[in-house]
Amino acid sequence: MNRRNFSKLAVMSGLIGLAPSDLFSTLKKDHHLKISLAQWSLHKAIKSGKLSGLDFAKKSRSFGIDGIEYVSGLYTTHSNLLEKMSMDKLSDELLKRSNNYGIDNVLIMIDGQGNLASSNKKERMLAIDNHKRWIDFAAKLGCKTLRLNLNGDMNLEKWTDNSVKSLTTLSNYNDNINVVVENHGGFSSSGKYLANVMSKVDLKNCGTLPDFGNFCMTGSPRGACAKWYDKYQGVEELMPYAHAVSAKSYDFDSSGNETTIDYERMMDIVKKAGYEGYVGIEYEGNIMSEDDGIIATKKLLEKLI
Repeated sequence: MNRRNFSKLAVMSGLIGLAPSDLFSTLKKDHHLKISLAQWSLHKAIKSGKLSGLDFAKKSRSFGIDGIEYVSGLYTTHSNLLEKMSMDKLSDELLKRSNNYGIDNVLIMIDGQGNLASSNKKERMLAIDNHKRWIDFAAKLGCKTLRLNLNGDMNLEKWTDNSVKSLTTLSNYNDNINVVVENHGGFSSSGKYLANVMSKVDLKNCGTLPDFGNFCMTGSPRGACAKWYDKYQGVEELMPYAHAVSAKSYDFDSSGNETTIDYERMMDIVKKAGYEGYVGIEYEGNIMSEDDGIIATKKLLEKLI
């Protein structure tokens, strides 16, 4: 057992009064789906300065969650942490803290690093170089997966071709890192279109991160969306290529069910696809607090898993 796993068992056993060896025996019999926490669930607290991005692992442990998904923008655009330290120092500090709390660094979501589906070759190559830096960061942090976006050309054929080229280059840059695309607006929010890109790339470490809620192709998913893609069809189309899953949530009823997404139906799709790995909580609601939204999503996932 490696140091991180032992650390995790020690922390968890202390919380529930078991010896690490007893807890390990219990975990071995557990299901193949685990729950992680997407850092975006805490973006309000981090943006306001109430929570440091450096304390993400500690905060996740307070929820009893032992897998985390970082968001690059919460260290760049929405905070000044990368102005205070280098990427190497940041990865060292985050790795140290995650080890201290027995946390698995699952993936990192990359935003604002350029248009990988652009038809302007210079612009696209710059975006590729920017993403390579974050692949190096992910590898050093111990994240097996890096999520990126496919923005660029508004012509479907050109978008597809450019996306395939960029993904192929980035996937071959480090084949120990899974390079995945989330349905995150535009053509990428069509399960059919994004699955087609994956079939053309055809690399084991290139895939998708199906998000339960990001199927607005035109407009804002939380505002005036002009064109929706069926979310259940989309998740089903993306699951064959999934290296991660994002359980988006907004609000809950008195029985603990999400009011905008049929979670039971979604989790059935995930299970039937044979997916094994983390399902990441990504709470984006405005009625409950971020902490309460995370807890509500966790309870619902635990019930369904």
